[in-house]
Amino acid sequence: MAAYWPYALDWANLLLRWAHVVTAIAWIGSSFYFVFLDSSLTKPTDPDLVGKGVDGELWAVHGGGFYHPQKYRVAPRQMPDNLHWFYWEAYSTWLTGFALFTVLYLFNAATFLVDKSVHDWSAGAAIGAALGFLVAGWAVYDAICRVFGRRPHGDLIVGAGLLVLVVFASWLACQLFAGRAAFLLVGAMLATTMSANVFVWIIPGQRKVVAQLKAGQPVDPVHGWRAKQRSVHNTYFTLPVLIAMLSNHYGWLYAAKGNWAVLVALMLAGALIRHSFVARHKAGVLGRRAPWEYAALGTVLLAGLVLWMAPPPPSAAAIAAATRPVGFAEVKSVIDQRCALCHNAQLQNKGIALHTPELVKLHAQAIYQQSVVLKLMPMNNATQITEDERALIKRWFEAGAAVN
Repeated sequence: MAAYWPYALDWANLLLRWAHVVTAIAWIGSSFYFVFLDSSLTKPTDPDLVGKGVDGELWAVHGGGFYHPQKYRVAPRQMPDNLHWFYWEAYSTWLTGFALFTVLYLFNAATFLVDKSVHDWSAGAAIGAALGFLVAGWAVYDAICRVFGRRPHGDLIVGAGLLVLVVFASWLACQLFAGRAAFLLVGAMLATTMSANVFVWIIPGQRKVVAQLKAGQPVDPVHGWRAKQRSVHNTYFTLPVLIAMLSNHYGWLYAAKGNWAVLVALMLAGALIRHSFVARHKAGVLGRRAPWEYAALGTVLLAGLVLWMAPPPPSAAAIAAATRPVGFAEVKSVIDQRCALCHNAQLQNKGIALHTPELVKLHAQAIYQQSVVLKLMPMNNATQITEDERALIKRWFEAGAAVN
């Protein structure tokens, strides 16, 4: 049975990742739609709508039909029997994401969380710190919002506080965890914050408003204000979370010098681009120009990151070496030292063994992709493969991957 455990984990990884992506699409899609809707509403001119307490309306056409969503100033005079609540998308996204994190990272903490060249500690300590990271991120964020949110210029103060929190969290994660895990943990911290916003404040606040309306009591406006605040924060978190989750699949990003700054730059670019689209909806209703300068600034930030991370031009020695034919014996020596420790007759991680020339030839494409293009392998560079050795594999593969 133990022999099938890695196989079962691979299936769990695939199915949980699939479910996580599907639920995340549903959640982010509804978040984007309602932010667009809220920013695109116009004041109604129909006396009947005004009399019913409608504060904004939007006419839209989609899929061959016409739609007329309306937003009430507080609530309709009579609560409808069928009231749809948007929360399972958020809960399902977090639950599937945490389950995937458990299967991939917590069950394999010694491999995926710990990089002893970054921080030498036990797998158990790394697991505890990773879970604490998620909880602490939410606690600090929530404290910032509650303490400063309703003060004068509260939005700016909270925004500045969140920027400091994300920068510090990115730096700290990259000092403690393996690079790939650090990037994912920062994204997971923000994703946990998003889900906690829904679970702790948005949905409970809305339930209290509905209960007050049904009981004929005055509605406490703090619930609506807080739900709006946290919903807006959530929509700004979406692109930073997505890029943090995606970037951990690219070794050249998380293995870069100053990797925490790389992550911050990527997330900041995403937030700036998202702001342009959020502000664009409101600008259209008010007849103002769309503030594309924020998206332009995000794009410039990305372009600067591309230039900053660009490899230096090859030296004369490197150019000369690139023209020299590579013998398989050289490649086999590198693979034996750097790869075969985890891919051999006794230990075949991911079902791949590289202890014979025939197996190396069979998996040449994967070796090239994982070690040269993506730089994901060796995991956390545990065997200390060098850039010259990666270049050697590159030249061998591009020359035809001969084994004789």
